[in-house]
Amino acid sequence: MKKVKGLLVMDVDSTLIMEEGIDLLGEEAGVGPQVADITERAMRGELDFEEALRERVALLKGLQETVLDTILGRIHFTPGAEELVAELHKRGYKVAVVSGGFHQTVDILAERLNLDYVKANHLEIVNGVLTGRVLGEIVTKDVKKAKLRAWALENGLEMKDTVAMGDGANDLPMIQEAGIGIAFCAKPIVEKEAPYRITEKNLYKAIEIIDEVRA
Repeated sequence: MKKVKGLLVMDVDSTLIMEEGIDLLGEEAGVGPQVADITERAMRGELDFEEALRERVALLKGLQETVLDTILGRIHFTPGAEELVAELHKRGYKVAVVSGGFHQTVDILAERLNLDYVKANHLEIVNGVLTGRVLGEIVTKDVKKAKLRAWALENGLEMKDTVAMGDGANDLPMIQEAGIGIAFCAKPIVEKEAPYRITEKNLYKAIEIIDEVRA
């Protein structure tokens, strides 16, 4: 078996994709501004992420599960996403996503990019309708950091062999834990505290940082 050379773990909403998935669901439920406001405050680190997520999901109660297909059609990969994943796979890296979003959409996005690992939240759906609840463990900032460590360990990698990238306050612990931590078009607190930053919407810029650090 070929030795894994490194691991990149990234956030999904506003990092791997241009949109915030839960905000799109909020729009479909007719509570778009309300959901977007909570998302913005949570990403800036002003609200507890778990509480903010439960609050937003509660507003989605009663939506038909077909809405998940509808929002998939409105989601766009951030420029450079496909190229970044392809290049890292070529170099022997594993590529993963950890998301405060939902497996129901994130799994499909991950499959399209041939990603190696996915961790997200599960929306509870009963008889084809969203109940307004989340099932199981919520993906918090601590879970994101823990998955980075666990996936590195699984592949026999040290933390110096890892890269983490995201835009929100809940990404900061994994960004600071990784060998190379990158704030991607990030909220002020993340941009200020991350070791590296990308300020244009082009994920492939991560390769430049990796090459610079590893040179």
